[in-house]
Amino acid sequence: MAETSVAARSRTAIPGEVPLWVRVVVPIALGVVFLGLWEFLVWRLEIPKFVLPAPSLIAKALVDDLPTLLPSLWNTLQVTLAAFAVALVLGVAFAILFSQSVVFEISLFPYAVILQVTPIVSVAPLILIWVGLDHIERALLILATIVAFFPILSNTTLGLKSVDHNLRNLFDLYHASRWQRLKELQMPSAMPYLLGGMKISGGLSLIGAVVAEFVAGSGNGTGLAWRIIESGNRLNIPRMFAALVLLSIAGIVINFGLGALGDLILRRRGDAV
Repeated sequence: MAETSVAARSRTAIPGEVPLWVRVVVPIALGVVFLGLWEFLVWRLEIPKFVLPAPSLIAKALVDDLPTLLPSLWNTLQVTLAAFAVALVLGVAFAILFSQSVVFEISLFPYAVILQVTPIVSVAPLILIWVGLDHIERALLILATIVAFFPILSNTTLGLKSVDHNLRNLFDLYHASRWQRLKELQMPSAMPYLLGGMKISGGLSLIGAVVAEFVAGSGNGTGLAWRIIESGNRLNIPRMFAALVLLSIAGIVINFGLGALGDLILRRRGDAV
């Protein structure tokens, strides 16, 4: 019991460590101050609500329009999650391929870089033409996958190649097969890199889905991006901000969810405390 209490005190007394309550309270307090200042300036300067609505109007719009916005948010999240899953499978598969064959990496990796640096809005019209306007959901999935694909590919490829050379020599000593190296050495070593890439890719998949919806916006749109366009066309700016709040919350949940998953996996592996 005494050893446990000493260990607990030593963990809480690490110099420079920020307590959990500070990490929670300080951002919330800053947000409250910012919203209060926003509310005051809108009221004091008499800014029209179609230019910049007050936070109270945005909150009211969020409550009033929630039955309309939630189904649209779910449609956007469906595209986001599907794109993330496809990007995860393809990214890991190509990373394994690149780690096993230098020829494949030299041949294909530059095209993956080109795909990453090409603005998604520039290729979206072409994807829409190829897929057809009758299958917009497929075009959205492809576009969001393109955005989310590269972080997983690059991070996992780096992780698979960042194996400790001493462990690599040990596997050479025991004449391990290529499959044994991949399963027992490379994949475990690449796991932190993969988890980091997944955290980045999760947010990018949401951004890709929203941008794709903006580009493919039409009367048939059902995602949250279309609700933003619709609200802007009708000068219903409080509703537009309410939709943006929902998107921000979704992005935060995805980020923290993937971060918590990564921490859980690393703790079980003994890589994190």
